[in-house]
Amino acid sequence: MVSWKGIYFVAALFLGSFFGSIFMLGPFLPLMFISPAWYRWITDRIVATWLTLPVALLEMVFGAKVVVTGDGFIPGERSVIIMNHRTRMDWMFLWNCLLRYSYLRLEKICLKSSLKSIPGFGWAMQVAAFIFIQRKWEDDRSHFEKMLHYFCDIHEPLQLLIFPEGTDLTANTKARSNDFAEKNGLRKYEYVLHPRTTGFTFVVECLRKGNNLDAIHDITVAYPQNIPQTEKHLLSGNFPKEIHFHVQRYPIETVPAAKEELQLWCQKRWEEKEERLRCFYEGGKCFDETRQSIIPPCKSELRVLAVKCISLLYWTVFPMGPWMFLEERHQDKPTDMKQAFSGPRGSCSTCHKETEAKG
Repeated sequence: MVSWKGIYFVAALFLGSFFGSIFMLGPFLPLMFISPAWYRWITDRIVATWLTLPVALLEMVFGAKVVVTGDGFIPGERSVIIMNHRTRMDWMFLWNCLLRYSYLRLEKICLKSSLKSIPGFGWAMQVAAFIFIQRKWEDDRSHFEKMLHYFCDIHEPLQLLIFPEGTDLTANTKARSNDFAEKNGLRKYEYVLHPRTTGFTFVVECLRKGNNLDAIHDITVAYPQNIPQTEKHLLSGNFPKEIHFHVQRYPIETVPAAKEELQLWCQKRWEEKEERLRCFYEGGKCFDETRQSIIPPCKSELRVLAVKCISLLYWTVFPMGPWMFLEERHQDKPTDMKQAFSGPRGSCSTCHKETEAKG
């Protein structure tokens, strides 16, 4: 059942992304052909202002609590972020972590290609250079290669989020993952899916060759109370009460370079995730009793609060401007027409005055 909370959340995000794409991002599109580096620098920062809106809504309006443990982030470093895909909305919830521990303007996401056609959301994501994939490696390889070369050429720091599992955890996807495990003599998982390592190894190799990779961040996400699996759950007002992130940072020098070893390295991380999540859900519903990260956040909670307040205020007021402009234009047109055609029998007022003068 749809709730007012869900409608408000979706409407706020849609209106902000729709009008933001037109009036804030649109004017800079020609710069893409003049100076790609400056275009990327400007648009990334504009998009980042919008990415703070769902963070503000989730925490300030709907009361979500965010807990980050583990290594944390070194602000501004170039990395590949790998994360388990518990729900269809994990990529959005991660912004709550990155707002505190990194910079939202650096993040790019690998998402399914159907999302780019959504008005507003999809437009902004395309301008932000998110990577849209078909989930078929034969089709995605060349697109991946072009995008990764683009990021290396403009020398803009990048934090690329990918989901090696390829899809979110459901009863159906878990059954398929277990079938794969049984055929290949692998262990069956309960809390994660077996990762697909082809895309991950390709991304790491390309960024390494382009000298655009400092570390790999392995993030495990968990929801100790309610789990909003799909967009429908958010629309019905089922927002997460708590979101836990456990971050492990691996400097690129410690990560294997050979493709086969890198595949095994990724599979090993997923074995660890399975055990970590098992302890989480069957234990005290936390990754670390201290509930703190080893590396402190790069922003204080006071600064994060200020960002969220400004974001909520700005993105609430901003969409009203175009609406008021269009409404004013709509009201002025009938008035102008009425003044222009106010003479008898539909004749214009000027002709009517000339007729009276001749008489």
